[in-house]
Amino acid sequence: MEYQVELTDVAEAELDAAYLSFSQKSLDAAWRWYKGTLAKADTLSMFPRRCPLARENDDFPTQEVRQLLYGKGHNTYRIVFIVFEEDAVVRIIGFRHGAQGSRQQAQEEN
Repeated sequence: MEYQVELTDVAEAELDAAYLSFSQKSLDAAWRWYKGTLAKADTLSMFPRRCPLARENDDFPTQEVRQLLYGKGHNTYRIVFIVFEEDAVVRIIGFRHGAQGSRQQAQEEN
């Protein structure tokens, strides 16, 4: 089965923010990272359940939240998503730096 990969508005905003951050150091590197991240996300169209559960999984009791890693070292990002089998959709709900906790954890710390 092939899944349609969709980005939520929040995920798009997080991806754009990361791109802007990278672009302050190198526009070319930021563009390569951006394109690479989207290409990696597109691989979720096949076998998305191959990916492990994300730390955000506990924040969504009725759905499994999974993650796919992209990048290396301190530039690793987590592509956070939910699989909707009945619609054959993978919905990306966030692009989070590997060192960042879940949104719930961030809200509790503030």
